[in-house]
Parts: sequence; C-alpha cells; structure tokens
Amino acid sequence: MSTWIWIGVVVVAFGVYLSWTAGRLDRLHARIDAARAALDAALLRRASGALELATSTMLDPAASILLYQAAHAARTAQDDAREIAESELSQALRAVFREQEQVDELASLPGGTDALVELGEAARRVPMARRFHNDSVRAARAVRRHRIVRLFRLAGRAPFPLAFEMDDEAPRTLEAVRT
Repeated sequence: MSTWIWIGVVVVAFGVYLSWTAGRLDRLHARIDAARAALDAALLRRASGALELATSTMLDPAASILLYQAAHAARTAQDDAREIAESELSQALRAVFREQEQVDELASLPGGTDALVELGEAARRVPMARRFHNDSVRAARAVRRHRIVRLFRLAGRAPFPLAFEMDDEAPRTLEAVRT
C-alpha cells in the first residue's frame, strides 16, 4: 500500500512542477507582451518626434526630407520590415544631427530646444526598451528549451518569442541638449 502512496505523491509533485512551469512560462509571455508594448510606444514616440522636426521649418530641406522619409517608413512599417525601418531612422537621425553646431543652431530657434529635448529623450529610451524586451525573450526561450516543456507542450500555442534587433544608437549631439 505504501508503494502506491509514494507513486501518488511523485505523480502529484510532478503535476505541481508542470503546473508551476506552465504558469512561469505564461508570466514570461505576458512580460514579453508588456515589454513589446513599451518598445512599440518608445519607437512611436521617437518617430513622432522626428516627424515633428521634419515637418517644421527648422531644418534645411534636404535634412527634412531625409528625416521625414525615415520616420514615416518607421511608423508605417509592417512587423517583418520594422527592424530595418527603425534602424534606418536611427541612421537618419545620426546623419541629420551629426554636427554639434547644427544642433546648437536648431536649439536657438523658437521651439527648437523643446523639439530637440523631446526627440533626444525618446531616442534615449529606445535602447532601454529594446533591452528589456530582448531580456524577456531570452528568459522565455531558456524555459522553452527545456525538454519537459517541449515534451508536455507547456507553451501551448504561443508563438516562439523573437528578439527585436535594430540599430538603436542615438545621436550623441542630442545628449547635450537640455531644457
């Protein structure tokens, strides 16, 4: 009789472990969703700031066109092309705000400092949001790689989490602009 009790205890303990692992995986997927929403918001804020500057009359026409096209492409990109479009926006921002003299001249214009500060803050938040998202993806992938998770299909039908890889380096010249 005691053998059956021990078998029952092992089965219940294994079931509790599976349930705990499935709950953990569910929480990791929820964390990925929250981190992705925060990343999307940061990217949208950066693109909006770039569009605002591009449509203002503060920049020269060539810089306005370059910045507008990159920001518009980043805002309207589909998921499969989003990383490339966001990387191109980062490159356009670095190209437009390459020289400190140009940033200082833009900051001296009415409303220029506010626009630059907003864009600079948005550009600084993108790498942090991307890092949080990719850390969440890395943690979920580590759990999903376990044999027990795959064998018992504890991930359910959740898609395999993918990292968001992009060039997110902000222009260094925008760091000096403060209100």
